[in-house]
Amino acid sequence: MTQPRYRSQQLPGPDHRTDPDHRTDPDHRGGAGRRSGEDPGPGRGQEGSPGRLRTAAPPPRTRTPSPDGITAPGQGRRWPKSFEDRLTAPLPGLRSFARFAREGAVRPSREGLADIPRIPCRPEPLPRVDARQVAVSWAGHASWVMRIGGLTVLADPVWSRRILGTPARVTPVGVPWDALPPVDAVVISHNHYDHLDLPTLRRLPSDTPMFVPGGLGRWFTRKGFRRVVELDWWESARLGGVRLDFVPSHHWSKRTLTDTCRTLWGGWMLTAGPDDGTGPGAGEVGERRRVYFAGDTGYGHWFRRIGERYPGIDLALMPIGAYEPRWWLRDVHCDPEEAVRATLDLGARRMAPMHWGTFLLSSEPVMEPLHRVRAAWAAAGRDREDLWDLPIGGSRVLGD
Repeated sequence: MTQPRYRSQQLPGPDHRTDPDHRTDPDHRGGAGRRSGEDPGPGRGQEGSPGRLRTAAPPPRTRTPSPDGITAPGQGRRWPKSFEDRLTAPLPGLRSFARFAREGAVRPSREGLADIPRIPCRPEPLPRVDARQVAVSWAGHASWVMRIGGLTVLADPVWSRRILGTPARVTPVGVPWDALPPVDAVVISHNHYDHLDLPTLRRLPSDTPMFVPGGLGRWFTRKGFRRVVELDWWESARLGGVRLDFVPSHHWSKRTLTDTCRTLWGGWMLTAGPDDGTGPGAGEVGERRRVYFAGDTGYGHWFRRIGERYPGIDLALMPIGAYEPRWWLRDVHCDPEEAVRATLDLGARRMAPMHWGTFLLSSEPVMEPLHRVRAAWAAAGRDREDLWDLPIGGSRVLGD
């Protein structure tokens, strides 16, 4: 495994002469073409194999308090040229592309599209919360407004009607931009266009703190953002009373024709409440609240590992859509049954589905993810009230 080298390196400032976002990326949709995503068997994705990061705790790293209130590992580090050793399944080969050219489908059939008007979309005012409460509001796709520890945090914000190479949204954004409270931070799971949307980010002040995967910081500084924190898997930063941990996922990264796996991918664990700062789960539990944002991921071993390191997850925001054809997408996108299984692996009390009903990225009928996740949740014997299957624009408050 290639580990980052922590030599100091000055990141360049904004450079408007070059803009990688203007380059064509025909395969930005989040992993089309990788093979099976079942539990890794012997010799595949096991400890020490090329496809899996070691799970031992990372070496101690200097945590630098900054004048703007962010505490994080030392920044300006030098990252590896590639994160392909973090993959838990191989990237697609020529045979996969040939098969997809023959039989692949990236849009539901006419029958599958007929239910678009039935996708639940009921924008409502954001609930009032105080610093002791946690609220989540689903803006659509993988975009969330999270209020936790007195902060407002946007997760993978995409407020654009259309993203590169993808048909326009079939449902409106659930939270109008002008209805947002002041945004204290943004967390980004990876660099695919349906999760990292520059037009949306440019609506924010340039000094908004951006918490991003390793290797992606330079992209942000080139776009003019001034408070960027890059993290490796299992690293954490703190903003105010909230701890933000970057955790592994079963996915990949790509934004241009030449940058496959050049930046890291993952999910985020947000924790508010008592913590002595020595590690996940440290300190008394007290009124601690913990929300897991999966970003984009297939099913696999990381969920159990995350649950072991971060006990007491109150809510898991889990992707349930963009999974057909299964042979093409199973390694990088959970289907609804896998999303429920992952929530059980995490030990999370509640699950809120996402990554469906917004952009048509695959061929399953548009309402199928919701029907299947409800059935899977019931089959797992979980309380119906703990499945937060929100409409687009819907909100819930922990403790309601």
